[in-house]
Amino acid sequence: MLNQGRIREFEDKFLAPYAMKSCNTRGRAHKEKEHPYRSVYQRDRDRIIHSAAFRRLEYKTQVFVNHEGDYYRTRLTHTIEVSQIARTIASALRLNVDLTEAIALAHDLGHTPFGHSGEDALNELMAPLGGFNHNLHGLRVVDLLEERYPDFPGLNLSWEVREGIIKHSTAFDKSVKIKNLAPGESPTLETQVVDIADEIAYDNHDLDDGMTSELLKEENLEKLPIWKNISKEIDEKYAKILPDRKKYLIIRSLINMQVTDLIQETEKKINKLNLKSCSQVKKLDKKVVLFSDSMKDLRKPLRAFLQENLYNHYRVIRMSSKAKRFIQELFKIYINNPRQLPPHIQKNMPKEDVRRVVCDYIAGMTDRYALDEYKKLFDPYARV
Repeated sequence: MLNQGRIREFEDKFLAPYAMKSCNTRGRAHKEKEHPYRSVYQRDRDRIIHSAAFRRLEYKTQVFVNHEGDYYRTRLTHTIEVSQIARTIASALRLNVDLTEAIALAHDLGHTPFGHSGEDALNELMAPLGGFNHNLHGLRVVDLLEERYPDFPGLNLSWEVREGIIKHSTAFDKSVKIKNLAPGESPTLETQVVDIADEIAYDNHDLDDGMTSELLKEENLEKLPIWKNISKEIDEKYAKILPDRKKYLIIRSLINMQVTDLIQETEKKINKLNLKSCSQVKKLDKKVVLFSDSMKDLRKPLRAFLQENLYNHYRVIRMSSKAKRFIQELFKIYINNPRQLPPHIQKNMPKEDVRRVVCDYIAGMTDRYALDEYKKLFDPYARV
């Protein structure tokens, strides 16, 4: 049987010296007896998967609002794709796959309904209390808002997973400094892997969804070197390939190309820095898990293309603008009369600022639930 002792033996034998080993965890905020045959990070992963916040990701927007169509990515499918990519990278670099997976599965738990437009709306509305950051809210979810255990609030995750949530950093995600989560230290390599896996996933899968929605056209993508080169290779190999199959092949090739480059470049950096321990990683003042300069140059026009042609497309802007108004109106009506909130939400008001209680409630909503609430509160013919 793979018990705690054998888990330690396995990690000592197979993980790189710079990986974060479960036996070296800084522990949990609330003391618990560890599981006999699951490591601390495997247990964290399972707690995240069984949480209500994780299930709600199924009906939270990635780019396209849920009712736009069943095919498009949601926060849940995006999270699963990030986890898959992150596991592949972590395994190749001999990092702790369990820790990487737990951070990947938790990295978007703090997201609002309606994607980044929902977060922008709450950030403006919560300005008097410091604004809204989904990394910080994700930590609040796992530390406080999930109610599943009689002995403590939240999920009581390990220090390293909580650090991975708060230090998650991409073009869309701002790392936050928290006093008891080593603000002066660099994140683990496992956290850094999730950061890049997130970028790879949303870049390539937003391309896929953008083409499916017909907001992006292949003839325009052919102007991008990274797309054009792969497209040409596929045309030479498969003369009569169907457009949809060609799209899938290109997306798959793009992901594989970026993952391969990342693994090779990161391995070079690890060797150059002569990393021998996780504590050595934490003392660095720069990230180690990075693309090569040539891959950065290839990705840059692709990301600019997505920004201009998808995220700034007038239909996406309209959806985002509409979503912000939903959030603003819901927030306003709850603040003006908090007794409209459900009883299980009202019970938090004596110990929290009413704006924080309302923010927690709205941030936890799915797109569908937020639209239903809006209809109940503003449609005179809707049942309340």
